[in-house]
Amino acid sequence: MSRTTVALRIAIQRAALSLLLVVVAMLAAVGAQAEKCQTSSDMDAATRTAILSAAQRYFDMAASGDLTNLRQNAIPAVASSFSGIEAAVNDHRSEIAGSHGTVRPAFLLEVEGTAPAAHSEFFCGVFNKHGQTADSAVFSLDDLAQGKYAIVILDAATSSPSTVSFVLQETGSEWRLGGLYIKPVQAAGHAAEWFLSRAHDYKTRNQMHNAWLYYRQALILTSPLPFMKTAATDKIIDESQPLQPADFPADARTVDLPAGSVTYKLTTIFPQAVGNDLDLIVKYQANDVSDTNHTYQTNVTVIKTLVAKFPELKEAFAGVVTRAVEPGGRDYGTLLAMKDIK
Repeated sequence: MSRTTVALRIAIQRAALSLLLVVVAMLAAVGAQAEKCQTSSDMDAATRTAILSAAQRYFDMAASGDLTNLRQNAIPAVASSFSGIEAAVNDHRSEIAGSHGTVRPAFLLEVEGTAPAAHSEFFCGVFNKHGQTADSAVFSLDDLAQGKYAIVILDAATSSPSTVSFVLQETGSEWRLGGLYIKPVQAAGHAAEWFLSRAHDYKTRNQMHNAWLYYRQALILTSPLPFMKTAATDKIIDESQPLQPADFPADARTVDLPAGSVTYKLTTIFPQAVGNDLDLIVKYQANDVSDTNHTYQTNVTVIKTLVAKFPELKEAFAGVVTRAVEPGGRDYGTLLAMKDIK
């Protein structure tokens, strides 16, 4: 056997060994971090009871405005930065006060491993060839440490019905507060089904921008959590995705709005309910908003230019709010009622 052949075989063996080590390392990495999910029916009775009892207790605290006890029962990271939960409770107190809350089936999430997961996806419940089923859910969460978490959603049946959702974390023998989300289930006096019906109508009439925006509003109302997807939300996403306008900003992509000699970069457009009105919110990039008189005029220009470009918006919204946003986040907003936009 020649030296060349021997050298070639050694090189091949070394390459094979290196590939094997890479595969083993990859498998070890996969095995080091895993996500599990149990639905309410999968849990043992004691765990299910403990989770639901904790969520009901925290709901009653939120409904009564008992922020002190909510904070005392939160995990340390949440207790030390409680302003978000405090604002949510104070902003929605009137919507949930007097309600005891009707609990939905809970979900138990478990992260295995030794290091926090940069991104975790939990597939909960039964899926079929078409995807999710009536009782399934998918949760996408970032930076979760090893441990057990629960997602519990309660319905507050008041004159302004809302969902109150909790993320709980198991700490010792307790389920402590890790997150709180309060969301109305109606906007401008209408539920998600109404917005879906209007979206279908706008689509039929070839008003694709209105259709897309009303689909977005229906999606907002359908999911109680921004990191949760269900069969209902998947259906809305599947229906609306082909309608996404290329001349609207989306997914961190800006679009240009020429207005005379100036071109404005729009960063986001979305619907927002204000009382019984549905307004359109438009944000755009601005270098400086400290001169409020000048910024007001540019805001008005953006509104009029946008409505002139998409006149169908007049039918779907009561008004338009533009917000000029500086690179640092400071902004200045202007509202014009649709009837005043000439």
